[in-house]
Amino acid sequence: MPLRQRATSVATTAIAAALLAGCATGPQASPDDPLEPMNRAVFTVNDKLDQYVAVPVAKGYKAVTPEPVRTAVTNFYSNIADIGNFANNLLQGKGVEAAESFMRVAINSVLGIGGLIDIATPAGLQKHSQDFGLTLGTWGVPSGPYLVLPLFGPSSFRDGVGLYVNFQFDPTTYAEPAVRNSLFGMNVVDVRTNLLGATDLLKLAALDKYAFVRDAYLQRRRYLLGENTSLPDYDEDDDGGTAAAPAAEAPAGTPAPAQPQAPR
Repeated sequence: MPLRQRATSVATTAIAAALLAGCATGPQASPDDPLEPMNRAVFTVNDKLDQYVAVPVAKGYKAVTPEPVRTAVTNFYSNIADIGNFANNLLQGKGVEAAESFMRVAINSVLGIGGLIDIATPAGLQKHSQDFGLTLGTWGVPSGPYLVLPLFGPSSFRDGVGLYVNFQFDPTTYAEPAVRNSLFGMNVVDVRTNLLGATDLLKLAALDKYAFVRDAYLQRRRYLLGENTSLPDYDEDDDGGTAAAPAAEAPAGTPAPAQPQAPR
């Protein structure tokens, strides 16, 4: 076979293999996840970064930081998140929730020393967590395919766009770069520390961690949009393990330990 023809044959075979790989699905295939091969690759990288970087840092932070200080840090970022909650509840036409979110920010910022102390919750003002991805969903924008973002973890095409807008609602985004980056890094450590228990549960529950996180994320997003009325049912499999039954929806964020999330 001539060299050029052989090279063409090899190239054709390589392209075909790549296309077949792109169409391949994992053991827990989902019609919501047409990009599964790519998503699994990104998930694996995120998981390794989480295992070897985020978790050790979170455990070290928890070990050396007194609990009252950690609580104050969590309250501070929770207070900042209520600014975005106010905006998104307002955009979704939820007047009462928007008013309560606004009052939470006002009370905790003034009486709670910049949000370090949560005064609003004991006072009866509930937290109404929202994000722009849910706002788009409320407006009827479809979620699009499931998407695993580098570092940020589980998402979708719609929620990926929402993530960018969420950053615009965060006042720390407009701080000086050094301050902004420090606050963002501290937020990641705080979130990851609060999710250490969830990591242990995930290790025990998931036969296929990727599919578990994906199904839980998608189901919870639908649940928050009122598209489902029940959360996922996890049944024991034949080997005595626990497998996810893709029924309705369950919680990010965590989020799946997923990967560090955007500022709350």
